[in-house]
Amino acid sequence: MTSLRGKSSRTPARPAGQEPPKDVPQDPPDDVRPKPPKDVRIAALRRFAISITVFNIIGYLLLGFEQPWLWPFMAVGTAYATEILVEAVTAWAHHRPPAYRGHGLRGLVDYLLPAHITGLAVNMLLYANAQAWLVVFAVVVAVGQKAILRAPIKGKSRHFMNPSNFGIAVALLLFSWVSIAPPYEFTENTGAVLDWLIPVVILASGTMLNAQLTKKMPLIGGLVLAFAAQAVFRAAVFGIAWRPALLMMTGTAFVLWLNYMVTDPGTTPVRPRDQVMFGASVGVIYGVLMALHIVYGLFFALVVVCAVRGAYHWGKALPAARRLRRESAPPVQVAATVAEAR
Repeated sequence: MTSLRGKSSRTPARPAGQEPPKDVPQDPPDDVRPKPPKDVRIAALRRFAISITVFNIIGYLLLGFEQPWLWPFMAVGTAYATEILVEAVTAWAHHRPPAYRGHGLRGLVDYLLPAHITGLAVNMLLYANAQAWLVVFAVVVAVGQKAILRAPIKGKSRHFMNPSNFGIAVALLLFSWVSIAPPYEFTENTGAVLDWLIPVVILASGTMLNAQLTKKMPLIGGLVLAFAAQAVFRAAVFGIAWRPALLMMTGTAFVLWLNYMVTDPGTTPVRPRDQVMFGASVGVIYGVLMALHIVYGLFFALVVVCAVRGAYHWGKALPAARRLRRESAPPVQVAATVAEAR
């Protein structure tokens, strides 16, 4: 085959033993393959899982976590079992292989990372006294709801409710004797310097994680600004003390919730503008709940915003699905329907 100029497009053969010219590009060997793009989601989940695991170990050994030391293992084991069971049933119902099979041990570990994070987060932030079954209940709710509370987002069915937050919120609503882990336990056995250093370290590591991997800094910025604004607004309108309302943002529990729970990549928007709206909405709803004297406002506010986001996507998808069905209906059926209507 020749080019438009009439010259052969094939590289001319060279004598045996002669080296190719250095300025002529050569084809790469057949065994050289480009590396697949890095999965940022898996990298973020691994970093999340390592961070929360290390923090739990330090919390039980040094900081003063008050839950029994066996409970993290119980919570994580429950999360693993629930995740695998729900996926097995879902795969059977949809006639497809389970997502945790076919990728070796590493694939199974990566698949269970969200369950690992959920189990440790629920046990760390929920205080159930000596009622271990309540932690198990919250973990099952947190993991199991991902198969039920779903919405069509960007053409795919995705869960829209933050798992750990939802499990904690449901336990708080159903059982009045359950509470959030007391904030003092995060710095119970530390001194004055470490009391400030621990939140700073968590904030720094969380900021690096969210800036480099999850890309959720717009969400964090919107939430922090809205949280500060609602504190100032409530101080001006309702006469509350503005300093305690603002100082809450410096606590270890708030920093953990802000950097490692709200920014869940699977249940938050991707576009920066939508992230700002999401975070600001959480801050505003929290202010409304506090004005109504509703406790545990951080967790309930996030549940409300996640629910509104899921309803929004359903509101967009249902009319489009109806319109698609009408457009794809056979002409005879449409004509018969019009005739019956007359």
